[in-house]
Amino acid sequence: MGKIVKLDEFLSNKIAAGEVVERPASIVKELVENSIDACSTQIHIEVEEGGLQKIRIVDNGDGIEGDDCLLAFHRHATSKIRTDKDLFRIKTLGFRGEALPSIASVSHLQLKTCTGMGVGTNVVVEGGKIVENSPSSSRKGTEITVTNLFYNTPARLKYLKTIHTELGNITDIVYRLALANPAISFRLDHNGKKVFLSNGNGDLKQVIAAIYGINIAKQMVYLEASSLDFKISGYVCKPEVTRATRQYMSTFINHRFIKNFPLTKAIQDGYHTLLPIGRYPIVVLQIEMDPLLIDVNVHPSKLEVRLSKEDELNKLVTETVKSTFKQVQLIPEVKKPSIEKQKSEQISFSLQHSPISDDNDHVSSIPNVLTDQKPKQQSRVRAEASVLRETFNREDEGTTFSQTQNPQVNNADDEFIDVVEDINVAHGETAETNIDSFESRVPVLYPIGQMHGTYILAQNENGLYIIDQHAAQERIKYEYFREKVAEDKKELQDLIVPITFEFTSAEVERIKRSDDALKKLGIFMEPFGQQSFIVRSHPTWFPSGMEEDLIKEIVEEVMNGNKVTLGKFREEAAILMSCKAAIKANRYLRNDEMFSLLETLRKCEDPFTCPHGRPIFIHFTTYEMEKMFKRIM
Repeated sequence: MGKIVKLDEFLSNKIAAGEVVERPASIVKELVENSIDACSTQIHIEVEEGGLQKIRIVDNGDGIEGDDCLLAFHRHATSKIRTDKDLFRIKTLGFRGEALPSIASVSHLQLKTCTGMGVGTNVVVEGGKIVENSPSSSRKGTEITVTNLFYNTPARLKYLKTIHTELGNITDIVYRLALANPAISFRLDHNGKKVFLSNGNGDLKQVIAAIYGINIAKQMVYLEASSLDFKISGYVCKPEVTRATRQYMSTFINHRFIKNFPLTKAIQDGYHTLLPIGRYPIVVLQIEMDPLLIDVNVHPSKLEVRLSKEDELNKLVTETVKSTFKQVQLIPEVKKPSIEKQKSEQISFSLQHSPISDDNDHVSSIPNVLTDQKPKQQSRVRAEASVLRETFNREDEGTTFSQTQNPQVNNADDEFIDVVEDINVAHGETAETNIDSFESRVPVLYPIGQMHGTYILAQNENGLYIIDQHAAQERIKYEYFREKVAEDKKELQDLIVPITFEFTSAEVERIKRSDDALKKLGIFMEPFGQQSFIVRSHPTWFPSGMEEDLIKEIVEEVMNGNKVTLGKFREEAAILMSCKAAIKANRYLRNDEMFSLLETLRKCEDPFTCPHGRPIFIHFTTYEMEKMFKRIM
């Protein structure tokens, strides 16, 4: 008898479950995606003990025909594709037909469903075996309850994390699905208590407010662009609001959450020098494209995808983020800290009356973070500004300035649990307001003094501004050197004293193989002994005194097989030169020098941060200062 046998269906389902059902969050993802594919407008997720004890998904979607209910528990049984051609035009979130049988094989599962026409169906499955199939009186939609998860696979159960961690994973999944589908109302309850609720009115910014808090939502800037193949829209946060990981960068293609490093890198490239090193933005980016251009049939989780025309998409994303921030004022405002600790409560949304929400608590509607704001109070210092302007023009005439850390961030809770707050809309303008004119994007400022020879104090009718003079001139010098370096031709300059480099035997072989790539970058390595090379010249754009360091860095990048561009190293050189050339701290400036510096800064392409992403301006609004001095109560 041969050794090869065909596995029975129950065993093969258990094996498949290892890929599809990794933890409770996987079950929530698969079942909620099925609800979305069923055209649901309201989805209620209930979990107990982090999903280890019970998971219940209730929706008001199309439901399942009674004749299809049993077939749905067979592997690769699906209503979403018919032929292999359908794989190239997938418009649904699910299509494999693996989720339901995989979940049922490692748990006890009950399915109640009705299409709204006639009697519903009730199916009970235990460990992959159907133990009950009966008629059921049910409203239109589907209700699936999963209990005793991994009861027959103790090894999987053993490696689950704490209840708190599993709930965090579930909440993360629900947040992503809500961001991808703002027109669907999602509710997540844990042990009978509400964790998250979105109103499903289609407003993406309201979903962002429910997840990250209203203060973060007010710092989000809308972007939109399209090309022949792609349409992108969404929100990107101002550079003053950053996080320590990329976890808060959510990208969706055709309403499907995906993880794609080149795409997140394209977003970061759009921010360019606006972000501090090691910090990442909060982003919600929706991308619409022809299903022919995306392959989601890569992994059962469908998080990893393959994209056609990926370079064109990344270029569009980078350019859109860049152009968006060129229309927005990016000077961070300092808010008056609250003296009394305010109570943190969840934002409540009003749900339309439906069987799903019949027994819900009374909820109030979320305040409109975009429009329900008080008009900005007229400043009292407009007249003072005009007087200052005249006074300044009379003083120090004819003299010009010689050629010319992290911001305070909203301390929002970084945890994904209980982050929804009911906060009154603060005074001020929304981040979505685009600045049409150059004058309003970069205000005219009038210096009134200097602190510690480091910070310039300036004012206008909008309040007080504090400017880091080193960061300001670093930005000015950077943009100047960037242009000069870019204009430089591929010319070489001989070194007075040649530089020698020593490498290991393996590195020597890699350098020899990379000789052509190094020559294109202007680096000519001549063998100088068995494990040494000598360099007699360098590109003319190299900063003086940094030739050896730059050559070493370029050689290491090429040896490691990284994609090296001349533009990348020229930009690094511009940053190094600007940092060296900028005025340092403890340098006291005259009033006319400060004014000249600020005027030159206004002409910069990106005047809000230094090349390393540190802020140049901090703004105290007149309104906030009057509140601090109790002029406004």
